[in-house]
Amino acid sequence: MALDKVLIVDDDKNICDLLRLYLEKEGYSVILSHDGEEAVVKFNALKPDIVLLDVMLPGLDGWQVCREIRKKSNIPILMITAKSDTFDKVLGLELGADDYIVKPFDSKEVIARIKAVVRRTGQSPAEMEVREVRYDKLSVNMTRYELKVDGKVVDAPPKELELLFYLASNPNRVYTRDQLLDEVWGFEYYGDSRTIDVHIKRLREKLEGVSDKWELKTVWGVGYKFETDEED
Repeated sequence: MALDKVLIVDDDKNICDLLRLYLEKEGYSVILSHDGEEAVVKFNALKPDIVLLDVMLPGLDGWQVCREIRKKSNIPILMITAKSDTFDKVLGLELGADDYIVKPFDSKEVIARIKAVVRRTGQSPAEMEVREVRYDKLSVNMTRYELKVDGKVVDAPPKELELLFYLASNPNRVYTRDQLLDEVWGFEYYGDSRTIDVHIKRLREKLEGVSDKWELKTVWGVGYKFETDEED
């Protein structure tokens, strides 16, 4: 099996070299880019499997690069930045980033998060049984990482699919934000629970008005549930 290719985009060459050292030691192949425009060119030409993306870049900034990648691909994007404000985190997630790491960071933490993404998306042939939930005008297939709404494939980042799949696999059960972070993001995630709100909002935009037989429902003061009158 081919090694995962990681595109690291950061104008700080020391950070790039450090991450490359750790990643190559773990067996990944690494592509480096130091500005946004070059990053888009390399992404299109070299087809990486994962992107580590800084926000403050010359040329196109990280937000613009994230937008360009999301027009063409749902591969995992981990934002790496010195910006720790909640606004910046929410913006990154709304643009389709799957995780958000604030500088300064521990390289081992970055490796752990990458491995978590690979575990979720990279299955061996023995694990390739179909993992799918179906409801009226909705199917979420985690073998192909595919969302179908009213028979049409709808683009969605991996984290959105994983969150929807988890809720729809456990219909009518209420989960707190912290429970969803634990179950969907895993123990490696160190962010805040507002991440869940952002992903639910994006999912609702894709699913609004599709069916009256199910609903992504807010349970005020508690969390969220996938409410339905017909279980999968």
